[in-house]
Amino acid sequence: MSRAYRGLVIGLLAIVTCSAFEAMAVTTAMPVVAANLGGQRSYGLAFSLYLTASLAATAAAGSWSDRAGPRPSLLTGLFLMCGGLLLCGGAWDFTVFTMGRMVSGAGAGFMIVPVYVIIGQALPSVLQPVVFGWFSAAWVVPSLVGPYVSGLLAEHVSWRWAFFGVVPIVVVAVLLMWPRVKSLGAPEEKSMVAGEGRRRALLGAGLAAGVAVAQWAAQSSADPEIRTAVTPVVLALLGAAGLAAVVLTVPRLLPAGSFRVARGLPAVVVVRGLLTLAFFGAEAFVPLMLVDRYGLEPSIAGLALTGGALGWTVGSFAQTKGWLPRPAFLVVGPAVVAASMGAVALVVLAQAPPLLLASAWAVAGMGMGLATSTTSVLVLELSDAAERGRNSASLQLADMLGGVIGTAGAGTLYSLMLTPDMVPGPGAFALLVGALAVSAFLSGAAGSRTSPPLPAVREADRA
Repeated sequence: MSRAYRGLVIGLLAIVTCSAFEAMAVTTAMPVVAANLGGQRSYGLAFSLYLTASLAATAAAGSWSDRAGPRPSLLTGLFLMCGGLLLCGGAWDFTVFTMGRMVSGAGAGFMIVPVYVIIGQALPSVLQPVVFGWFSAAWVVPSLVGPYVSGLLAEHVSWRWAFFGVVPIVVVAVLLMWPRVKSLGAPEEKSMVAGEGRRRALLGAGLAAGVAVAQWAAQSSADPEIRTAVTPVVLALLGAAGLAAVVLTVPRLLPAGSFRVARGLPAVVVVRGLLTLAFFGAEAFVPLMLVDRYGLEPSIAGLALTGGALGWTVGSFAQTKGWLPRPAFLVVGPAVVAASMGAVALVVLAQAPPLLLASAWAVAGMGMGLATSTTSVLVLELSDAAERGRNSASLQLADMLGGVIGTAGAGTLYSLMLTPDMVPGPGAFALLVGALAVSAFLSGAAGSRTSPPLPAVREADRA
């Protein structure tokens, strides 16, 4: 917070906070929005279109930032995010609202990648772990107050202000950053071949479309109403087509060697994807377990998620202290997450007091804070100046894909467990969380390979 960095850091934190608040606010305000604009039948589009556009923009922003520096992508993201928020706030029907959500998602994708590039260019390496620690706090505050504030706006003022109110904050954030950002240009060394940026943008669009189709097919297969309108064969074909698009595009958007967990940067990206898959897949069911199995009120059950968010912040700040070599956090963090999720499964299976479940989830959040903030720092450390944008985009894509696969996959499995007038027993819940804990365990195995490969020894050096 010295004078040289104060405006930049506050602006970066404001952008992250606004992104988090928008996500939290939309979740809380959406029932009111859908009722007011007649969008009950298209409810899911407000979420899926946001994700689809964000995935495509993230892929495009990486190459763009490497080619032209972070400024064009940042300003484009600012324009799109503000335009989308204004479109959502002024929407006169749900179709316009969903289009606004798609524009906002594109803006978020174009903004988050240059944020990483700016940190790599404008902040010394000793400050980067601290900034990523504060980023976690910037997500926690909206998770604590965002739903409540959005609910108050929707109930007593208008749901539209949950979108209008974010616009001036985003604009001020960019203005605070601009004195430091305006001098940041493209890296002197260029590693991008001609047409690569366009190719990555097309691949990102294909990935986004594949994810959207596969997610809809998976969720629809567990919905009796949709199954009566769309035959299982059609749903299966759509799901297969979506998965095929994902399989064909992801290897071309992630660092080479990611699928075989090569040492260095590929392993860092794999850790991020597997961890988010495990954590967010299980997080969706923690309140459900507390409500269905323990009979708690939803407001009380939601405090468990607050504990996880606070634990995440503690872990994020702990990794800044340097009490372990940085790559070691990518082994310790996933181990803590896997053990904590195993403890959650045992608590549910044994019907132990719910306080134990909430405590285990808070510890899981701490493990996530240790590992995810470290992945952000390591991506910058392991990237050349000419590749920061693409590699940061790869990390964000792994993050989003892990969250989508975790939540959609776990949600589909849970829906398939349901039978009419019956709630899955504790064994089913424990099995679901235990299966997701395996992903965290595999993430720790990948974390052991995050040290960069040793350089090859030339014959002349050997002689």
